[in-house]
Amino acid sequence: MSETRRAAIVTGAAGGIGRVFVRNLLAAGIDVAATDRDEGPLAALVAVARDGGNAAELMTFRCDLEADGATEAIADAARARFGRIDILVNNAGVGPGVIRPDSWQRPLKFWEITPEIWRRFVAVHTAAPLALVNAVVHDMIGRRWGRIVNVTTSLGTMLAAGMPGYGPSKAALEALSAVMAKDLADTGVTVNVLVPGGVTNTPMISDEAGFERDRLIQPEVMGPPLVWLVSDAAQQVTGRRFLATHWDQALPPVEAPAKGGAPVAWSEIATPPITPR
Repeated sequence: MSETRRAAIVTGAAGGIGRVFVRNLLAAGIDVAATDRDEGPLAALVAVARDGGNAAELMTFRCDLEADGATEAIADAARARFGRIDILVNNAGVGPGVIRPDSWQRPLKFWEITPEIWRRFVAVHTAAPLALVNAVVHDMIGRRWGRIVNVTTSLGTMLAAGMPGYGPSKAALEALSAVMAKDLADTGVTVNVLVPGGVTNTPMISDEAGFERDRLIQPEVMGPPLVWLVSDAAQQVTGRRFLATHWDQALPPVEAPAKGGAPVAWSEIATPPITPR
C-alpha cells in the first residue's frame, strides 16, 4: 500500500448508515475494514464494492462487539490487511427495537431495562468505541495523523422518553468524544461526532415502528460530511459535532462545516472544572 493511501475501520458497516460510509470512503480512495455482526449484509456489501470496482480495497470482518477481545481482533485484522489504520468510524448501534419491535408505538420505560440489556447498550455504544480507539490511537499519534469519528445521536434523543438504554449510552459516547478531543489536542489526531439529525431510514427502524420511510432522513446525507472530516482539509477541526442534515453540499467544503457544526457534547454550557494549583 502507498504511504499516502489511508485505511479506515468502520463498525456497523453493513447497516444503512454504515453502507453509506463504506461506499463513500472507497470512492474517496480509502481502504476500508468493514465490520458487522451479520454475515449476509456483509456479503452484500462486498458485492456492492465489487460492482463499483473497489472490492480489492475492502475487507470484511464478522464480529460481535459485545464479545471479549472483539475490538483487538478487528484492529489486528485491519493492520494485517492494510498495514496501518488512519481512520476509525465508530458507527455500530443497537436500537430499542431489539427489545421490542414496536417500541416507537409502545415506548420502553426505564424499569424495563434489565442489567443484561443495559450492558448490551453500553458495550456497543460506549465500551467498544473506547476499546477500538485505544487499539489504534497510539499508531495515529506516532504518525501525527488520525481521524476518529463517533456516531452518537441527536441531543433530544439522548433525553427522550422511550430511549432509556439507547439515549444514555450514546450520551456517554458523546461525553467521551469531548474528553478524547482534549486529550489528543496537538497530536494530529482529531475526534469529531457525526449524527444524521433525526430519525433515519435504516434497518434499526423496524416496520412495526410505523414511520413512512420516505419521510425520514435518508442515510445518504451522512456521506459528504464524513469524507470531509477524514480529509486533510479537516486537520484543524476537532471536538466538534456535525448534523448531516445541516451539511449544505451547495456550499464550498470550507464553508459547509461552519454551518453544520457545533462544539461536541455540551461544551457551550459546561462550567470548567476546578483544577489543583
